[in-house]
Amino acid sequence: MIASIIIGLIAGWLTGKLLNGEGYGAVCDILLGLVGGIVGAAIFAMIGLHAHNALGAIVIATTGSIGLVTLTRILNDEL
Repeated sequence: MIASIIIGLIAGWLTGKLLNGEGYGAVCDILLGLVGGIVGAAIFAMIGLHAHNALGAIVIATTGSIGLVTLTRILNDEL
């Protein structure tokens, strides 16, 4: 559980760095990373892909986080 939280925190930070724009601030980016990690893991599990190490988990969580941040930007008309 603690490892999942740490991976989500890393994914949130990485998402804030990868996406252009001002972002939502460090705390919100990290929280979206936590939620995005859960979303990313669920989506990848549905298509049969699973992380077998920390790097794979970070990639999956970051992908989910990027999708979640992009979705929130679209819904808030920020894109």
